[in-house]
Amino acid sequence: MEAPAERSTIPRLALVGVFGGLFCGYLGLTAVIPVLPGFVRETFGAGDLAVGLVVMATALTALLVRPISGHLADRYGHRLVMLAGALVIAVGGLLYFLPLGLDGLVAVRLLLGVGEASLFTAGAVWVVSLAPHHRRGQLIGLYGISMWGGISAGTFLGAALLNFGYGAVWGFSVAAALTGLLLISSVPAPSGTERPRAGQDGAGRNWGSTLLPRPVLLPGLALALAAAGYAGIAAFVVLHLQARGVSSGVVVLSTFSAVYAGTRLFIGHLPDRLGPRTVATWSGAGEALGLLIIALAPNLPVAVLGSVIMGVGFSLLHPSLALMVMNRTDPSRQGAAIGAYTSFWDLGLAVWGPLAGAVAAGFGYPAVFVVGAACAATAVAVSLCVRRPDARPAAVS
Repeated sequence: MEAPAERSTIPRLALVGVFGGLFCGYLGLTAVIPVLPGFVRETFGAGDLAVGLVVMATALTALLVRPISGHLADRYGHRLVMLAGALVIAVGGLLYFLPLGLDGLVAVRLLLGVGEASLFTAGAVWVVSLAPHHRRGQLIGLYGISMWGGISAGTFLGAALLNFGYGAVWGFSVAAALTGLLLISSVPAPSGTERPRAGQDGAGRNWGSTLLPRPVLLPGLALALAAAGYAGIAAFVVLHLQARGVSSGVVVLSTFSAVYAGTRLFIGHLPDRLGPRTVATWSGAGEALGLLIIALAPNLPVAVLGSVIMGVGFSLLHPSLALMVMNRTDPSRQGAAIGAYTSFWDLGLAVWGPLAGAVAAGFGYPAVFVVGAACAATAVAVSLCVRRPDARPAAVS
């Protein structure tokens, strides 16, 4: 197989299968999200605690399983593990039809977290193996857009399908995941990722270093710190602006989302061209500046300006840090590395979500964005501590 560093063109049909498989997988995963709270209350008469547990159970197992699924992808092949993830999501959709009770529903959601972790992590490293070396950061960013596109479309379609009953939503979840399975299956398996090479199968390594490779630690910590700003804007920007007499705070969120996607589409190549360290530095600074503008915004136009600046910075921070991880990780362990790196994002949201609420309660809404800005600035400092060099061929023979 040709090494990514030597390939000059992108195998577009292969990427259609991988990107499309990810999109459809998340379409099936998230279609149920808007209907699960009502289903839990109507079917089991449960309260808010049970609703939160059912909805968040998937994130819990995804957080824990991502490094493991990445390690398995390194060992047995990214295509195989991505297919397994799509299959688990389809099976989980089928299990919604069964009268399993509330405990059984929680178990299904935990199982789906395994599917999500396998689908995303294996596909992310597969995309890198398919990309020319000089476009890996760009494709990591576009891969993330495929995921967010599936999430956005899935939640919208799930809410619309509820008009036809819960069964229609469960059925759509299964059909979307099976479509993803077919798309992934259409991509031939590259021989270099189907089996570990001699001496690179993880033998002799302890599980700690296998599931949390050292190159992940600093970029992962930077990502977890950067998550504070996202948690703040997602949870509190509308309330923050309402407190200042601005009733259209949702425009700020919509602008942030649009800029986030547009940045990756139009300038997502910058981490490859300028270097991930440089782009991570400016991206973290942009996130911090945007959050400070939102904290001080007296009106909607100023808040929208802050969301634009934050959206540009935040959009490129993740792929820049991911590229720093990939550049410093042996090709035989990149699945475990990207899985562990992504888990830092899950961990950051799990930590900063409640902490942002505590900051808002104790110090007011502007403090949420000031704290997020401080965390983004700290993320820049952490990323600058990552050992050089930033560039390293990630050949997959």
